[in-house]
Amino acid sequence: MEAIEAIRLRRSIRSYERRPVPRDKIEKILEAARLAPSAKNVQPWYFVVVTDDEKREKIAKSGRFAGFIKEAPVVIVGCGDTKASPKWHVVDVSIAMQNMVIAATAEGLGTCWVGSFDELLVKDILKIPEHYKVVALLALGYPRKKFDLTAKLLHFTRRKKHLDQIAGFEEFQG
Repeated sequence: MEAIEAIRLRRSIRSYERRPVPRDKIEKILEAARLAPSAKNVQPWYFVVVTDDEKREKIAKSGRFAGFIKEAPVVIVGCGDTKASPKWHVVDVSIAMQNMVIAATAEGLGTCWVGSFDELLVKDILKIPEHYKVVALLALGYPRKKFDLTAKLLHFTRRKKHLDQIAGFEEFQG
């Protein structure tokens, strides 16, 4: 699958099949993160791969809109090293995590970027050192086919903007 095709196919998946994701696919997705660019090539990221049911359940309860992640067979917790890169760790981890999203789509997997979580609770559950910031969670797994009327309506009413609405050449043209 070409990169642009994976970008077009990507959706936020909130319903997953119960089947596990093979380790080689997870490692391929982590490799996509490892290859991401970062400011001064510091690579201030660390990713915790969570497959344990009990830990995923606790993490899911930590955020108002995160309940669905207990269903995902994998949750990848993206952490940024605030000592190594005090100014750019959030941006760098985000770039790496977007690489994971595209790689997962190319592998036939679904993802959902999750920002609804209690950082202190997640850090406690996963024993993340204090100088790391939890930037985001990434639910990962095989999408479960189900009809979601809310999602259909949202995609119908909130279509992607046209290129001329989001970009200008040589100056702001909005």
